[in-house]
Amino acid sequence: GRVRTLHLNLVAYGWASMTGIAVALWVAPRIFHTPLRFARLPLIGAFLWNTALLAGAIAIASGWTDGEEWLEIPWQIDIGLAAAGIFFVLPLIATAAKREVHHIYVTGWYYLGALCWFPVLFAIANIPYLHSGVQEATVNWWFAHNVLGLWLTPLGVGAAYYFIPKIIGKPIYSYSLSLLGFWGLALFYSQVGIHHLIGGPVPTWVVTLSIVHSMMMFIPVLAVAVNQHVLVARNLWALRESIPLRFVALGALFYTLASFQGSIEALRTVNSVTHFTQYTVGHAHLGAYGFLTLILFGAVYYMVARSTGRQWPWPAAMAAHFWLVVAGFLIYFFSLSIGGVLQGLAMLDATRPFADSVRVTMPYLQARSVGGSLMALGHLVFAVHFAVAVMRRPAPRPEIAGFSQPAVPA
Repeated sequence: GRVRTLHLNLVAYGWASMTGIAVALWVAPRIFHTPLRFARLPLIGAFLWNTALLAGAIAIASGWTDGEEWLEIPWQIDIGLAAAGIFFVLPLIATAAKREVHHIYVTGWYYLGALCWFPVLFAIANIPYLHSGVQEATVNWWFAHNVLGLWLTPLGVGAAYYFIPKIIGKPIYSYSLSLLGFWGLALFYSQVGIHHLIGGPVPTWVVTLSIVHSMMMFIPVLAVAVNQHVLVARNLWALRESIPLRFVALGALFYTLASFQGSIEALRTVNSVTHFTQYTVGHAHLGAYGFLTLILFGAVYYMVARSTGRQWPWPAAMAAHFWLVVAGFLIYFFSLSIGGVLQGLAMLDATRPFADSVRVTMPYLQARSVGGSLMALGHLVFAVHFAVAVMRRPAPRPEIAGFSQPAVPA
């Protein structure tokens, strides 16, 4: 019903986009060695964005939508989101242009790439009455998958490339390899989404091109994996010392797993079983939650302590949050993955009634509810802890927060 659509849009354009942009605004001055330019504009942008998002949520709840997945918010309201985005793009671009360092650290490449790609995607996909029929479906999934791969993924991977070496205090394995990962993402990801239309009334070559691009994504993902996982594996002591690093490092690991799973899921033989099942829901959450959300949790824990000049008030709550969401998510993901495969096999078996494909998933959906409840409890712990942390008076600081810290070594 409408609740799932509300959930998707509030997570994608609310939590993920807003927190990802906030992290980018915090990180950019540090990697570019210069203060954030036009620093008040993001405040205006945040107000406009959240106002438009609230209007979009009310519209969806009342039944007024554009009727396309990831594009449900009416295009009239999307104009407000696009206008708000300008107030985020200008400060980040201006800060990069006025940087005090010659080279751009890989986090900057991911952020700048996202700022170039997402406005184009959003504008083209939301032009009203331009696409119809099969064209509309193709553009819909071109946009929907690229929101993940060319917007949310750069925000998450870019953050991980900053926080992992920053917290550990050592450089990434290879700067050249990191650029291979970035440019591989830019080259291969844009056509990945059409594998959602396997079996649909679209030209076979379009779907095949998407499958090929999906398989080629192993290259940039492996580049990111080697850089980030090798650094963490050589410094496991840091995971014991830093809860923010636990979130970020585990999120980076889930990025690798989600990407590999997505590439394999694009194959026709696998897709014929998993498509239209709970398996796809599990995969989506492996990316949006296991990867991105865990990294954003870690980033928030790291940034708030340094922005306020005080440690978080309840360290035990941070640990409780971590274990609740990790345990809950693992239950959630594996139950949907196993149940989804059984559901798909039941639907493909012509000798079994369709009701069997529903009944076989019931125990796994119940397990999903258990996992989701643990995750929701972890979110509540985080929300209360966050409110207490930011409501305290900041500690006095002798210099502007953050600018005394060096950029991440490359």
